[in-house]
Amino acid sequence: MKAAATADYKALYEEQKLINAALRHELDQLKKMIFGSKHERFVPASPESQLTLGLAVEAIANVTTETVAVTTTKTISKATTAPIAHPGRSPLPAHLRREETILEPAAIAEGSKKIGEEITEELEYEPGELYVKKYIRPKYAVAATEEGSVQVVIAPMPVRPVEKAIAGSGLLAQIIIDKYVDHLPLYRQQQRFERSGVNLSDSTISGWVSAVCNLLMPLYEALKQQILNSGYIHADETYIKVLDNSKKGTTHRGYFWVYNNSPGRLVLFDYQDGRSAEAPKELLNSFKGYLQTDGYSVYEDYENKEGITLLHCMAHARRKFIEAQNNDTARSAYVLEQMQQLYAIERDCKEKNLSDEQKQSVRQRKAAPILEHLGKWMKEQYVQVLPKSPIGQALAYSIQRWDKLAIYTTNGMLGIDNNPVENSIRPVAIGRKNYLFAGSHEAAKRSAMLYSLVGTCKMHNLNPFTWLKEILTIIPAYPVNKIKYLLPHNYTPQQS
Repeated sequence: MKAAATADYKALYEEQKLINAALRHELDQLKKMIFGSKHERFVPASPESQLTLGLAVEAIANVTTETVAVTTTKTISKATTAPIAHPGRSPLPAHLRREETILEPAAIAEGSKKIGEEITEELEYEPGELYVKKYIRPKYAVAATEEGSVQVVIAPMPVRPVEKAIAGSGLLAQIIIDKYVDHLPLYRQQQRFERSGVNLSDSTISGWVSAVCNLLMPLYEALKQQILNSGYIHADETYIKVLDNSKKGTTHRGYFWVYNNSPGRLVLFDYQDGRSAEAPKELLNSFKGYLQTDGYSVYEDYENKEGITLLHCMAHARRKFIEAQNNDTARSAYVLEQMQQLYAIERDCKEKNLSDEQKQSVRQRKAAPILEHLGKWMKEQYVQVLPKSPIGQALAYSIQRWDKLAIYTTNGMLGIDNNPVENSIRPVAIGRKNYLFAGSHEAAKRSAMLYSLVGTCKMHNLNPFTWLKEILTIIPAYPVNKIKYLLPHNYTPQQS
């Protein structure tokens, strides 16, 4: 009886110990989220021999890895240190307008000869200018062939982005860029216009944005087709709050489903009102190729779909071990060190600008052995840890997905992680803090379209204002069957 009670108390103790560890881990993550650094940089703190835990030493020794060079520093006494010449300021860009002011001495003696001059350049600023573009169309009376009749001749108006609106293409483009690139809500833009003496209602500005989106819809559809035909996309999703008439006093939680083709530097935002498996189905129904995702279960539906190869993100797997360091420092550090070697290989390939074929060869030779060893090592370790502990969950996450985490080594076009699409999502997070929510589901769809186009501009180092202003000038009369040539990555700027 006493032995049974002791066993019960011991089981209860172990259960409470596990719960306590889980709560401590959760508290650590919350503290990091609120107070800590967001980076996931890992710096090994222990010698490599310490990180093997005495397991699979021979296998580890036989793995071919690239060692990270350690740089030693030497202190030099101040007396022997030569002064470092200041490199000076970078020259101001040549394309900026120069306004010259010549400052002559107060008095110059007769016969003085100019021997040179000193030039000082100062970067100055004036607020952006609102101006009126006036079209004057003279009317002419021309005698017609019929006796006594007069014909009036007048030049036609150029095609305008929004007919009967007072806004020109430059103003429309600036409103879009201010909100979707610089995250300035429309009501703040309205306040800025008021300071310039121009009063525009919120309904007027919103109507302009809606009209611009109607013009750009064919471009958005063309971008969507190019991404779906690319053969390789990263996928992720992020939320956006949306006003919904059916939900009084609160907002609806909608989602941008984001698809990024990193080789072609294209990004597509697709708004859906939920995060269920139905959300990406319509768009991905016709996709064939490689689909790279995080571990979200919705994407598992595509694992067995014909024509799709599903692969996962090494950065997400790595993140689990970053979070588990306080729980099991040695095991976490060993995995992170091995993953660090994988990323070192990727950096080396990028620095050498290797082709896809060369990259695949390097990965097979250097990365594949590391992945093979690490996958076996994780399985050996998993049976020695508590499954519900942070390290147990980190190991389980990777073991379950290890084959898909290693697929990137079979094709040089593929990336090791999903970071390209996560980088595309970052502007949305900043925008959410500034404009808080979309006014309707339709407004959220328009936002997805504009984030797609300006995001693709950014990936091609194209000034989004310059591109959008030119597009709005010519797109009303542009042939629909050639619309793809206006996309940021296909467009050739007009010569001014």
